[in-house]
Amino acid sequence: MTQATSAQGIRIVSLPSGRPVPALGQGTWHMAEDPRRRADEIASLRLGIELGLTLIDTAEMYADGGAEVLVGEAIAGRRNEVFLVSKVLPSHAGRRQAVAACERSLTRLRTDHLDLYLLHWREETPLYETVEAFESLVRAGKILEWGVSNFDVSDMQELAGLAPPTSIACDQVLYNLAKRGIEWDLMPWCREHRVPIMAYSPIEQGRVLEDHTLKRIAEHHGVSPSCVALAWVLHHSDVIAIPKAGTPEHVRENRASLDVQLTADDLAALDLAFPPPSGPVPLETH
Repeated sequence: MTQATSAQGIRIVSLPSGRPVPALGQGTWHMAEDPRRRADEIASLRLGIELGLTLIDTAEMYADGGAEVLVGEAIAGRRNEVFLVSKVLPSHAGRRQAVAACERSLTRLRTDHLDLYLLHWREETPLYETVEAFESLVRAGKILEWGVSNFDVSDMQELAGLAPPTSIACDQVLYNLAKRGIEWDLMPWCREHRVPIMAYSPIEQGRVLEDHTLKRIAEHHGVSPSCVALAWVLHHSDVIAIPKAGTPEHVRENRASLDVQLTADDLAALDLAFPPPSGPVPLETH
């Protein structure tokens, strides 16, 4: 995976296919749940596009499809500027169900294709059925790429037995300063097979922001603690982060994280405050 920089100064990560995506995107988990926040949420997504955060991640599960509807409204007239990601529920992951679920997502998003379609997590549906559905959607032009979410190493190994790793666009997992378990085995496996990690909840939904070390480093750099927490995730050259921002101010703060250059001393201090794993850790999802 090679890196470059977009016209807006956003670091670019290349997917296994070679397609470029911004290292910092926009998440939509918990959006469209409160009508009073709708205008701010749409304005935030649109500002993010202006600032180069053109990867937008959503899912049929979020607000029972409401987040996809909101995203569709936010990107209206700008679809060609956006790398659009959505996810299918495991209950819809069968060969026929996944195709139907994708069609419903496309309707809510007001588009004829997704750039990336992910299996949200695994349940009983045989993995080969989901892969077959995804491949059929690629052939039909409904999705350009597919990947997975919340897959641990054993899941990725099974998946790699069904499809070459070069066809797996990413594994979207929980990753932040407080949740570093993937560094023990999943991240090394993904690096070996050149599968990018897409990190959701990269600032742990704000729960890490009162840490004294984080505050001290943020003060030194003249930024907020959330900027430092996000910059830490982004200092991994093959990780894509998708924080949610419900206000334009929060979008600007997220964008500022790309300009934070953490020093070796900063990283060492954060390792002491948030230790890396010393052994295998079951994949965390919340």
